[in-house]
Amino acid sequence: MQPLYASPNPTPRLQQLLDLVDRHAEAQGIAVPQIVYIEKLRSLPQGTFGRAWANLLDENKLQPFTTGIRRKQLHDGIHVLTGYGTDLIGEAELQAFVLGTKFRLTNLMLELGLLRVIYKHQDYRQQFSWDRLWQAYQRGYHSHFDPDTWQPELLWHLPLTDVQALFALANN
Repeated sequence: MQPLYASPNPTPRLQQLLDLVDRHAEAQGIAVPQIVYIEKLRSLPQGTFGRAWANLLDENKLQPFTTGIRRKQLHDGIHVLTGYGTDLIGEAELQAFVLGTKFRLTNLMLELGLLRVIYKHQDYRQQFSWDRLWQAYQRGYHSHFDPDTWQPELLWHLPLTDVQALFALANN
């Protein structure tokens, strides 16, 4: 399955959405400078949160988000913490997790859009499970993770398992 986010060549519709998010962030004055530098993450020791982030991007042939709001730029780090994939099912699980941590209309809209795409593609529809989505939501709800305030740049040097424990995220 192909990754959905952060690909070097996202689908035209996805790119339009990402561009819209960035334009909105600029207009609202909430865009931030680049946070994630892939070379810095690659230079960290194996087993660290930052190196795991770089590995996720490299293994999936992805580039980090480098523009827009903080939450967008840190999206891939949530994949690393939770272990959810970068395909449609993994993205749906990640959005359910984030909804569990802190309800935001934007995440609900993303979730509904993902469910619509999953429903239209038989391969994904066959893999889909409401139970998995509910488990992801509950995992987020019971975690200590706040997608608006976490500061991964202060945690990159720590072992991934320590960072997961900090947010009460049992490894999937």
